[in-house]
Amino acid sequence: MNYSKIFSSKQDYKINLVSQRGTEIQISIHSPTRYICENCERILPDWKNELKMSVVIVLQQSQFALTQSSPHIETEKQHLRAKFMKFACDVAFDLRDKKHFTDLIDPRTGYPLLSRPGQIPHDDTAVVKALLKYPIICNQCRVLIHPKWGTAVYPSILLSAAPQIIIAYTIKTIAILHGWQES
Repeated sequence: MNYSKIFSSKQDYKINLVSQRGTEIQISIHSPTRYICENCERILPDWKNELKMSVVIVLQQSQFALTQSSPHIETEKQHLRAKFMKFACDVAFDLRDKKHFTDLIDPRTGYPLLSRPGQIPHDDTAVVKALLKYPIICNQCRVLIHPKWGTAVYPSILLSAAPQIIIAYTIKTIAILHGWQES
């Protein structure tokens, strides 16, 4: 039997997956940035500051560089957003059923999907830059530069108060249901 590798140390979790169409998905679980901690009530007013929170970064490999705007690139972005929203909703509802505050950030708006929107939007690109140290190109919208995929990367964020080991297990379980296999 093939068991998932889950580590119990304080390190951040990293999960590498491959979609049915052969593109890669990289998921990592981190402690929140200082900015998120200091602005939690302004981003997620339904959450209480004393909750221990983790930031789940979901990076999907795009078929195209996302530096320009064209009909096929916008269609790709919509496809990747939809994939994230379906996946993250399943993860969030599973964790919520286990009584853990969890929400996903809509990549298009920067506002939480399952909670009341706050005074300020969440900035997915800034969080990825801060936590993973990936550079950014400032274009019409800011684009990450992934070390392997270049600018063909679509970032998304999920936030949860669940323990990281529970988040990792849930992600791996839900990923299989979405046709994402560990690489």
